[in-house]
Amino acid sequence: MSEIAVALGSNIDEPLQQLSSAYQHLVRHPDITPVAASRVYLSPPHGPQDQPDFHNAVISLRSSLPPEALLAVLLSTECAMGRQRKRHWGERCIDLDLIAYGEVQLSTTTLVLPHPRAHERRFVLDPLIEVLGSEYILPGRGSLRSLQPRCAEQAIRVLCEFPR
Repeated sequence: MSEIAVALGSNIDEPLQQLSSAYQHLVRHPDITPVAASRVYLSPPHGPQDQPDFHNAVISLRSSLPPEALLAVLLSTECAMGRQRKRHWGERCIDLDLIAYGEVQLSTTTLVLPHPRAHERRFVLDPLIEVLGSEYILPGRGSLRSLQPRCAEQAIRVLCEFPR
């Protein structure tokens, strides 16, 4: 089983509860085993600024599911939780992104691994460092330690422990 990183985000409808519900939904899946969860970070929205700040976290897990099947689980979880895609990078009750899947590098019409913008976003990198360590190599991008300083000017703050 590969070690996998999934980013969770929410900025409406009780974000902390949404993160917890998504986590519980995922760990109930028979082919998913949780490993660790980062703290929750608060960050301003990317994209439209007329929306609340985001609550972000990263979980690491192990799974026997191939990447595409895991992505389908993430998308079905979003759907079951009421995710609506009203506008690009807009507000959402839950957002689940497959950030990394072991050492897999993949680019299809439905999935790019590692996530194509993870290395540019401090709200992904800081919690990713918490769960995988600063020496973790994001495939094709480098160590998290080398990537994080490039995003240091992005405003984020630790909000709380992950609400399991």
